Amino acid sequence: MSTDTPTASAPTAPATTAPARPSFFAPEEVERYARHLVLAEIGGPGQQKLKKASILVVGAGGLGAPALLYLAAAGVGRLVLVDDDEVSLSNLQRQVIHTTAAIGRAKTDSAAETIAALNPHVTVEGVTARLTADNALHLIGGVDVVIDGSDNFSTRYLVSDACALAGKPLVTAALGRFDATVTTLRPHEKAPDGTPNPTYRCLFPEPPPAGTVPSCAEAGILGAVAGIAGSLVALEAIRAVTGFGEGLVGRLLMIDTLTMRFETLSYGWDPDNPLTGEAPTIRDLSAHRR
Repeated sequence: MSTDTPTASAPTAPATTAPARPSFFAPEEVERYARHLVLAEIGGPGQQKLKKASILVVGAGGLGAPALLYLAAAGVGRLVLVDDDEVSLSNLQRQVIHTTAAIGRAKTDSAAETIAALNPHVTVEGVTARLTADNALHLIGGVDVVIDGSDNFSTRYLVSDACALAGKPLVTAALGRFDATVTTLRPHEKAPDGTPNPTYRCLFPEPPPAGTVPSCAEAGILGAVAGIAGSLVALEAIRAVTGFGEGLVGRLLMIDTLTMRFETLSYGWDPDNPLTGEAPTIRDLSAHRR
């Protein structure tokens, strides 16, 4: 009768192991985005969406500067920045992406350099030019989300019209002396009741007459207000990519830092608006070439 002699066996894996690293990310990225990866509302799938996403930011000024920093830190894979201005000393009180050493340089170059130092996994494409009726649809058509950080009404209406025509989500904001507003526009989609989502023209049908709203240089602005609004703009853009929570579609967030009040105003689709109304008259950007 034969007997079996016990032999040494290979060690077995422990019952509990560390979570597998998402193969989509390099080890350094897993550590960099660790606080996102543990969020159930973002996690690995949401972080992958951010890495694959492209966002166009119009303006690297008071709104665009903090927004760009948080988008880069969040791991948005491709940032397209449009700005034709140079860094000046008076910018630095609120445009936190630029440094004293960058004075005189193109804002697109200054911002790209700062982003590269913050997160080398982000690609930045700088367009040192103004957004116009001739290049808007081309630039907007090549990204997933648009952020409008411009400081004038002509650009604001151009961007909003172009995004509606191109079917791209737009996060838009405006700054005052001690106040700001933020909203998200998705007029290419429908609200839960089946009506179209509102456009910027549903909220503000026409720009104010020229000269009635003082510029930042004339009225002044508290720098930290731009930081608050720019961070919220980045948050809404990240939401647009990942889909967490409830955003500002159909809601205007109004921030008053003098009284420290945050309020929201609901607004809806206007069937008389000239862009997506029942009888639209704006079908292209030709009116913005005047």
